[in-house]
Amino acid sequence: MKFNFRKYSAGAFLLILTVALSSGCKKYLDEKNKGNFVKSNYFQSANQAQTFVNGLYQVMYFFQNGDAYGESPFITMELFAGHATSLGQSVNNGNVINQRTDPVNPGFETVWSNCFKGIANANLAIENIPGINPMDEGLKKKLIGEAYFFRAFYYYHLVRLYGDVPLILQSQTVNSPDLYPSRSPVADVYKQIIADLQAAEASGMPNTDATGRVSLGAVKTLLASVYLTTAGFPLQQTENYAKAAEEVKPVLGWYSLFPNYAYLHDNAHKNQTELIFQINYLAGTSTNAIAQLTVPFNLLVGVWGDHLGAMIPTNQFVASYEAGDLRTQERQFYFSKYPQSDDTTKIINFGVHALYKYFHVESSVPNTAISGKCDENWTLLRLPEAQLIYAEASNEVNGPTADAYAAVNAIRARAKLAPLSGLSKDAFRQAIWRERYHELAYENKAYFDMQRTHMAYLPQSNTFADPTASQTEQGVTFKAQYYLWPIPQRERNTNSKLTQNPGW
Repeated sequence: MKFNFRKYSAGAFLLILTVALSSGCKKYLDEKNKGNFVKSNYFQSANQAQTFVNGLYQVMYFFQNGDAYGESPFITMELFAGHATSLGQSVNNGNVINQRTDPVNPGFETVWSNCFKGIANANLAIENIPGINPMDEGLKKKLIGEAYFFRAFYYYHLVRLYGDVPLILQSQTVNSPDLYPSRSPVADVYKQIIADLQAAEASGMPNTDATGRVSLGAVKTLLASVYLTTAGFPLQQTENYAKAAEEVKPVLGWYSLFPNYAYLHDNAHKNQTELIFQINYLAGTSTNAIAQLTVPFNLLVGVWGDHLGAMIPTNQFVASYEAGDLRTQERQFYFSKYPQSDDTTKIINFGVHALYKYFHVESSVPNTAISGKCDENWTLLRLPEAQLIYAEASNEVNGPTADAYAAVNAIRARAKLAPLSGLSKDAFRQAIWRERYHELAYENKAYFDMQRTHMAYLPQSNTFADPTASQTEQGVTFKAQYYLWPIPQRERNTNSKLTQNPGW
């Protein structure tokens, strides 16, 4: 494949290339006597340290890994929120939507095992990189900081999805006493996540990074999200609202909103402007199925091998946006028709609203260098989330201030909506929650918002209510057990110390 250097910075290309190279290294590390190999032979140079830490980025690919039935962790997390249908063939997706799934759902195992894989590798980096000599101390500190970030990142997903989870902070061997660990309390896991992110903050990262690496902006936004979450259920440490607002406020000045929503999912704007942290892909190195998972089922919109319809917004959710909201106009966040891939004179009407937010134009076109090879990035953190964290957290402390209004109204202005004003503290809170649902739609935020607030957005009435006493757009009442995922059955078969979550 011919690589177009003009579309990518040298740093971004180097990151993607070294992550790809690290896959071969990681395979070698997984061989027998891995612990002896790593400690005695591997962490000997700055180049080895860099390559190993690059592998921590590669672990994130599991979020978008899918199959021919339309199952993928990022799809599963979204379906739990209740605002999407799945038009493909996946039995597991249907079971999640209708709340009749069980601990053998392979998605639960995928997330659990890959997050702990990332944690294990982060532990190795944190333990071994400090001893490398000679090595530039600034680079050493930064790489260790990235490892702390990733350990926190993976634990943040585990603790929200599974609750109490094993807290493993050292590398393990077959002789380790913690090889089959018990679950640690949620509070202890969050304490460690916060400590790791504070260590990452002190590691000398730049405020922003357009190459795809972890930046101080990413660390502070993630930490602010952690504080916001811990202020809600289950911990209800309400003093953390103030910490969330203080943590994220500097980030608001380091980034700016795109003038065009299309920049959220094109190749030219990866890692730039409002995109704080993404999972990076590159055709020829690593691709994904984001586009084909989110286009309508079996309609020839784009030239991908499959058109899976695994995550389709409900009509009620799309209709819940305010009148005149730019985000709901055709080919902004959603689209309902598109030219047929093999004959662009014919327009296909979907009969549903699909996610243009994840439509990858570059790989949808026939006879191009990346035809059918989706390499759009998956966004984990972007400026609107930081703005809404600040607005919500500061409101809980001081009510709706001018700064809080400014944060949310910048998002609304881009959507061509009137600014919010004159709201009470309670009304402003719900306005921010609603804006999170609409701006961060289908970005794996809604389910986590339900967990921390114990409130669900009801598009039918444009209100919030107890999810266990409300129905989704599919007519399903949320079961309390679904606030957490089950501990994967395969893990419990291996480790008898792992107790199961209530209801599973």
